[in-house]
Amino acid sequence: MKRTLVLAGAIAAAVFAASPASAATPNGPSPSDTAAISGLLASPGTAARLAHTKFPGAGPAHATRAAADANTQIPVYEPTAAFISGNSDVPAALAYVASPAHLADGRAATVWTQPSASGWQVINVASGNDEQVHAAAAHGGYLLHEPQVNAWYSVSGNTVTVLDGAVSGVPAGTRVTLAAYQAELQKRYGDKLPGSTYDKTGSGGGYAAPAPNTSPDSLPVLALALGGAAVVVGGGVLFLRRRLKHDK
Repeated sequence: MKRTLVLAGAIAAAVFAASPASAATPNGPSPSDTAAISGLLASPGTAARLAHTKFPGAGPAHATRAAADANTQIPVYEPTAAFISGNSDVPAALAYVASPAHLADGRAATVWTQPSASGWQVINVASGNDEQVHAAAAHGGYLLHEPQVNAWYSVSGNTVTVLDGAVSGVPAGTRVTLAAYQAELQKRYGDKLPGSTYDKTGSGGGYAAPAPNTSPDSLPVLALALGGAAVVVGGGVLFLRRRLKHDK
């Protein structure tokens, strides 16, 4: 499958050339959230879900007890509609918290947790350990994911660092200003935000419901049907890993 290029052309050439946007750090999980997530990951319900989850293809030869690492919690953020449109200086919102795990067949997996009106819940079990790998390369920055093109970045202050050169077509380690990245997001998605003609005509294939007490402008882009062809191309790559694989 041909992969969509991210930060190509002018943006790749604009490293630190644009005036930086005012950086504001997005809100992350609180200490009470961290404790709630730990309890959820260690619960019998999560263990049972992992025990019944199967990924396609042959797994490792050894069997093990399915479990999640309750002590490793990786916040994953995604750009918001408000940042893309230029109405917010906060680049992203928390999309989910990722924790490494393994299935009963020994395969590596990642548990996604997300807050809801009734508390934290497991929303997905994904294959592999992408979030853990990217977080290790983020070197103190927060982990930013652009799901439409399945691109990963580290954000620190006004600097955005590419983490996934193989997917984006831009070498890993390439740095751009936050303003340059915002300009690229506006070019890709600015005419596809909630309330746009693209939205109203249903061209994006529908929109996810907002989280409780959350304004659409503050939703991470995972909850927005953005990108047109980028959703089909980038989202297709994403879906191969991200689809729920809970097989009873």
